[in-house]
Amino acid sequence: MNYLNVNHAMFNLGTGEIVIIFLAILLIFGAKKLPELARGLGEGINEFKNAVDKSKKGINNVDSPPSHGEGAKEE
Repeated sequence: MNYLNVNHAMFNLGTGEIVIIFLAILLIFGAKKLPELARGLGEGINEFKNAVDKSKKGINNVDSPPSHGEGAKEE
């Protein structure tokens, strides 16, 4: 078996599949609940992005040596 030619497309969704998923969500939750769900999903994504950015900044601050003005002790 040649592993180089295996196509692992996990979220390779076409327009038809997306429409079916959207209709299923619409049937399950109803039209009145969708804006609230979308708002909550958006807030969750924003919180995740902010946490990732904060972590990246923390990692960059740890990796870089302190400049002359930051954390350097003057004697």
